[in-house]
Amino acid sequence: MNKPLLTADFDYHLPNELIARHPLRVRSDSRLLHVKAGHLTDLAFGDLPSLLNSGDLLVLNDTKVMKARLFGIKDTGGAVEVLVERIIDHEKHIAHCHVRSSRTLKMGQKVHLANGKMSTTMMGRAENLFVLQFDAPILADLEQFGEMPIPPYFERHADEQDDDRYQTVFHHPDKQASVAAPTASLHFDKKTLQALQDKGIQIAFVTLHVGAGTFAPVKTDDLSNHIMHAEYAHLPKSTADKINQTKANGGQIIAVGTTVTRTLETAHLHRVDGQLCEFRGDTQIFIYPPYTFGVVDRLITNFHLPKSTLLMLVSAFGGIEPIKQAYAHAIAKQYRFFSYGDAMLIDGTETLKQS
Repeated sequence: MNKPLLTADFDYHLPNELIARHPLRVRSDSRLLHVKAGHLTDLAFGDLPSLLNSGDLLVLNDTKVMKARLFGIKDTGGAVEVLVERIIDHEKHIAHCHVRSSRTLKMGQKVHLANGKMSTTMMGRAENLFVLQFDAPILADLEQFGEMPIPPYFERHADEQDDDRYQTVFHHPDKQASVAAPTASLHFDKKTLQALQDKGIQIAFVTLHVGAGTFAPVKTDDLSNHIMHAEYAHLPKSTADKINQTKANGGQIIAVGTTVTRTLETAHLHRVDGQLCEFRGDTQIFIYPPYTFGVVDRLITNFHLPKSTLLMLVSAFGGIEPIKQAYAHAIAKQYRFFSYGDAMLIDGTETLKQS
């Protein structure tokens, strides 16, 4: 009987100075570590087109990040921080939110946000989230008064630079629902995307609205006991068709980020007659070793937090030991880590693949 995987198996020590708390001046100036068959190659992200082949398909997440973080006071005067996780009723202005305050909100309690420009009322609980009803359309007010929800490990407030740089250059304006960026996509600028297309590499999109659960720690020792947070995902028919055709033609599917990977592998569970088809709905897929990937051939990803579900997914794709070696190499070479950090291109372990 195999020994169960533990959360501690995905721990590592990261020097504080390697956390990238601010973006580089140019998106594509980041470094790229290529992990292939146990070999590690230090490259620049601008080298990516030379590593892919004509006929391959690059899949990106076109979600847009909401300015989801708000600050204010309760009607009793205590300070409150609200993070809008998901808007569940646009007409009635109701959202599921994370709330930080000295004392837990009570039913019917009023909260005044953004220096009184917004207000909301506590309507109930949805597991660890608060159900809040706002007094006006939520998205419009967030855009005007909210703060970009940069990760807590930045240890700073968001600024105007984050409004642009914590957003992908290809986000869909009507898909504003994420509370964290699909960070592997932040390296792409229009020049890089054009260079990929000039080489004959196709580009397609999925949508996964990233929730704050992406930063949530795994609280169980045994990974098999962890319950994954739910996120909305959509694989359009057009993208499913492109993936099926690319596979049929012998091309490779390159997933940009863990969010794309989760979307594609979720859709794979719902395939019809062996073919991907449109998928729309919540996904709670938890990918950790060992896992047989059904769609993704190569993965572009950032360097992730210790003990995180994202690191577990990456380890399932590249192998636990190869990823440990890659992280140790990246630390030794002083790569930049986490959301504004550098990237990896991982060629998956062939024995863990299936057609």
